[in-house]
Amino acid sequence: MAIFRSSFSLKIMVEEARKLTEHAGVHERIDTVLRIMGEGYGGTYGKGRPLVNALEDVAQACLLHEEFPLAQRFQRFAGYAGGKLFLDTVEHYYDAKARQRSEEFMRRMAAMGSDRAVSALEALCAENPDASVTDALALFRGIARSTNHLSIGDGEGGIQLPAKYLKRLQQFGHMELILRDLPRPASAETARMMNEFLEDADAGMLAQLLELRARRAGLASLRAAVDRPDSSETVIHACLKNQEWIFGGAFVSELARRQYTPDTILDIPLLRGDGSLHVVELKRANIEKLAIRPSGQLMLGAPVHHAVSQTQNYLRILDEGRETILARYGVDTRRASATVVIGHSQYVSGGVTPQEVADTLRTYNTHLARIEVITYETLLESAERMLALSSAEHVSGQAEGYTA
Repeated sequence: MAIFRSSFSLKIMVEEARKLTEHAGVHERIDTVLRIMGEGYGGTYGKGRPLVNALEDVAQACLLHEEFPLAQRFQRFAGYAGGKLFLDTVEHYYDAKARQRSEEFMRRMAAMGSDRAVSALEALCAENPDASVTDALALFRGIARSTNHLSIGDGEGGIQLPAKYLKRLQQFGHMELILRDLPRPASAETARMMNEFLEDADAGMLAQLLELRARRAGLASLRAAVDRPDSSETVIHACLKNQEWIFGGAFVSELARRQYTPDTILDIPLLRGDGSLHVVELKRANIEKLAIRPSGQLMLGAPVHHAVSQTQNYLRILDEGRETILARYGVDTRRASATVVIGHSQYVSGGVTPQEVADTLRTYNTHLARIEVITYETLLESAERMLALSSAEHVSGQAEGYTA
């Protein structure tokens, strides 16, 4: 069951975000959000699915105007309104004062922990003046193990904590994870070299490196899901979320809204550079009868024809609702195109080779106008080539920079 949220803080952040754009279409959608939230009489603001949808509509309008940071902001607002994000998380990004309060709290907690550590060491030295580093390590390991026995009582012989303190404990746990992930140079010399590198590094170069690393991680996750025979469409969809680059450079971004008519929920709606829609329909990778040979000649099996027919119906419905969708959401669905991703040659039975699967699909696609059918094998190989090209361009750019 969804837990919908709304608050005065969200309304303030939405009002502040409105000042960051000059596009009338975005303003209209933000005003719709504010109307749904209302004036907050009695401390209650409008919430529910209408608010989530309205916030997602703002994000989509921002994407159409290439205001990507603002689109991400409203996607996070929608995540909070839909119960997926805590308010503290959203405030951390967009409320400077709230972020400062959180940082101050973490600093105090870190200082408190350090102070307690010093006190523990002083007590150890007082009891055992000859204590060694090994003794100190044993002491702190014992303290760490003892925390496993700490718990929050229910009020009967325990401690009943208010919700705000429970949230503080969550924040402390988050801070601990951050501290654990800090890089630890092997030596002072390594630390010095890292500092010098970071001082001289170009911010754009670092951003590209991080993007390449994130893409490699996303691709590895998708490959692992495809290689698991029991992976469902839902699992694969999760791996492809916000990974529009995998489908090629013709797409600007993945749209936040997946439903444009009552009868269709799209797997991955992509926005082309000209503002038109491209639909990606995902099916399972483990399709045994992807290609069959019933009478000596290879042909595609029933699962492919079923997926294509389903996608054809989607495109027909989008064509028929083009005027309404364009006026309401700003997306042109007339003559939208589609890609069906289905199957992998490793799961095909009957001794059919990967090359035969590729040839059969190539022949099939030549007879389709607006829909292309590809396998996950083709998708992964294409994405790998794009990554390799991006890496090569990055290395080339570095070399030119050093030469200059």
